[in-house]
Amino acid sequence: MAGTIDTRLAELGIELPEAAAPAANYIPYVITGNLIMVSGQIPMVGGKIEGVGKVGQDVSTEDAAGIARICALNLIAQARAACGGDLDKIARVVKLGGFVNCVDGYTEQPEVVNGASNLMVEVFGDAGRHSRFAVGANALPRGVAVEVEGIFELK
Repeated sequence: MAGTIDTRLAELGIELPEAAAPAANYIPYVITGNLIMVSGQIPMVGGKIEGVGKVGQDVSTEDAAGIARICALNLIAQARAACGGDLDKIARVVKLGGFVNCVDGYTEQPEVVNGASNLMVEVFGDAGRHSRFAVGANALPRGVAVEVEGIFELK
């Protein structure tokens, strides 16, 4: 029987990817107390990196927001793995951190990271509202345009 969050995902037409294995010497999440700390997720789709480029040069703000949404899907997939497959164990999304690979002088990082933030609210409702940061970077792993990390609270 599907849980509340699984039902919401189905209603939204969202199919979560499998949680990706780490690409270096780290683990994808850590549970400490009642918090799940999910490592930064890049835009992996079907095992391949998507969304490569520099925002403000190669990638528009709107496209970068879509890339941030992909990162957020991967965050939720990692949280689902941490919860043994049951997203109803998530009490709330506590915080997101968004990194935007952008040109000097670019200032629309909040609009980019809204792609991830909006998804959390779509999926988790009021429990998806969170604190966050959105910062620019001169480069990100594998040349991706966006990377997003997250903290989730367990019930």
